[in-house]
Amino acid sequence: MKMMNLVSGSSGNSTLIGTDRVTVLCDAGVSMKKIEECLNTADYTGSDIDAILITHEHIDHVRGLGVLSRKYHMPVYATDRTIDSIFRMNLGKLDRELFRPFRAGDSIQLKDLEIRTHAVSHDAADPVCYSFTDGEKKCCIATDLGYVPDALIRELQGCDMMLIEANHDIRMLEVGPYPYPLKQRILSNRGHLSNEAGGAFIRALLNDHVKEIRLGHLSKENNFPELAYETVLQELLGNPFAPDPKDLNIKIAARDTADPIIEF
Repeated sequence: MKMMNLVSGSSGNSTLIGTDRVTVLCDAGVSMKKIEECLNTADYTGSDIDAILITHEHIDHVRGLGVLSRKYHMPVYATDRTIDSIFRMNLGKLDRELFRPFRAGDSIQLKDLEIRTHAVSHDAADPVCYSFTDGEKKCCIATDLGYVPDALIRELQGCDMMLIEANHDIRMLEVGPYPYPLKQRILSNRGHLSNEAGGAFIRALLNDHVKEIRLGHLSKENNFPELAYETVLQELLGNPFAPDPKDLNIKIAARDTADPIIEF
């Protein structure tokens, strides 16, 4: 399997997942031009993408969806209510025939890639996160989470690679410039995971075969990459798999430039 973060942050999100037989995008939250520039760094083009998976309808996850789907006519997978919300947005003309609805908890099989869908708590119509397996390896993308229920931890166990949200530093958010209602939304159980909560989530998912961990969806206004990294390390002290958490190969998912493709 392979995974490549194209962009990750409060201003846009998109990740490539694939095998030797199929390649998909999870979200398309920046322009098609930007997505194609990122794909080109790993010798991919938009025509190599077999499908787009949408987590939810917020603009930082669907900004490039309309243009991409029109140009390449690729299927788009999302929940029914997410699809309805997308069609109420200003994304240009969308072909309803390209959309493939599912219910959270369903599995989607694309050639040798099984995509498992998981309900999450976030202030969107019907949001999900995804895990992926080829039968041997497993990875997950889990961002935009208000909180982490035990059921989700059980469903995401055993990942070799994971992209996990570390959105904000609580103190920076509390004293920052955001209006009070927005602060309350982010801190709520339908908002985003703090650095500490992201670290605790990772700790619950650790195993003895994790290849790499990416911290994603960092807030530009309420976080710093170094702060997210150090806070997550503190949460992972004393874990049973790596006496020194730095050995877990934790990295920050880049906000504006594509990360190197990871094969596992």
